[in-house]
Amino acid sequence: MDDQTALTQLGRDPERFDGVVNPPVYRASTVLFPSLAALEAASRRPFEGTYYGRFGTPTTFALEESMAALEGGDRAVAVGSGLAGITTVLLAFLTPGDHLLMVDTVYGPTRMFCDGFLARRGIETTYYPPAMGEGIAELIRPNTRLIFTESPGSLSFEVQDVPAITCVARARGIPVALDNTWATPLYFKAFSHGVDISIHAATKYVVGHADAMLGVINTTAAHYPVIKQTAVDLGHCAGSEECALGLRGLRTLDVRLARHQANALTLIDWLVARSEVRRVRYPAWPADPDHALWQRDFRGASGLFAIELFPCAPEALAAFVDGLQLFGLGYSWGGYESLLLPVHPEHSRSATAWTAAGPWLRIHAGLEAPVDLIADLAAGFERLRSSASPGL
Repeated sequence: MDDQTALTQLGRDPERFDGVVNPPVYRASTVLFPSLAALEAASRRPFEGTYYGRFGTPTTFALEESMAALEGGDRAVAVGSGLAGITTVLLAFLTPGDHLLMVDTVYGPTRMFCDGFLARRGIETTYYPPAMGEGIAELIRPNTRLIFTESPGSLSFEVQDVPAITCVARARGIPVALDNTWATPLYFKAFSHGVDISIHAATKYVVGHADAMLGVINTTAAHYPVIKQTAVDLGHCAGSEECALGLRGLRTLDVRLARHQANALTLIDWLVARSEVRRVRYPAWPADPDHALWQRDFRGASGLFAIELFPCAPEALAAFVDGLQLFGLGYSWGGYESLLLPVHPEHSRSATAWTAAGPWLRIHAGLEAPVDLIADLAAGFERLRSSASPGL
């Protein structure tokens, strides 16, 4: 069925629950069995059915099944956050002496985990440029065990040629993981592009209301056992309340994403005409350098993008940001609210040069009316100009 219909149907069974539309929230730790034989049988297959609360509840399974089906994966594992999903995958495939290929534009905490936790355990990470594509074959070693992608890249929004990378990896038997949070399962069908593991910070667009922490790992049947076992070994589990909020968010994911994308494009059309703005990075914008690649592989875009301002004094930037009324100043994104955050990609690059001279701002276009968001930004630019040094 079409994704729009699937979002309303997946993960629910009204006939099972006296006609109730949404599955109930199962708050559970202990699960009782009717006999010793039943308990022992369940212990031999703890990943199938309800076994113990940490392994999942019917609410957890409803979300996992929905996310996997929506993206085209076989199974899913829900964990407490997007970063928990990322670290679970890395630890599932990497052991001391192994080599990891990691895109240079990856989410900052992922890089910190590689440079800290993995490095201390004898796992080497090589960062590669996001534009590498099939050229990644040159970096593969005999001990390369995983290739990690994130497209678009965190903070700077470069699009990777994921199909080219997966083609190279598959020929060598190396799994490819993708942080697919920006596009969600709706807008980038990871498994149809050859990806083996797709990770989502469901905290963002899946939950959609800035009120829950949640991560989901979608994967193929072949890789599910090691990922699920690693999550269990690490004690990772998603709360049933959070999984219910994820299911709630899925019901409106398509209409929310359409509004986020429309608002982002409206803001960008206005921003590019501003004298304070040097450049914009948003792959769905026709003038973006990676637009053709985005258009080939993606079905849509979310509301997250970045702009570079022309150089200005710190106090001028502070005047711009501090007076904003509708754009909140805070981490995360993907909720209904608009956000604006100065970020520093230059602090997290090693394989690519960062050339931006002015402040780099990450913007999340929320669900507010664009006219009001533009008015808020316009007032901010007026404050910036009145506080700026002469010559801006």
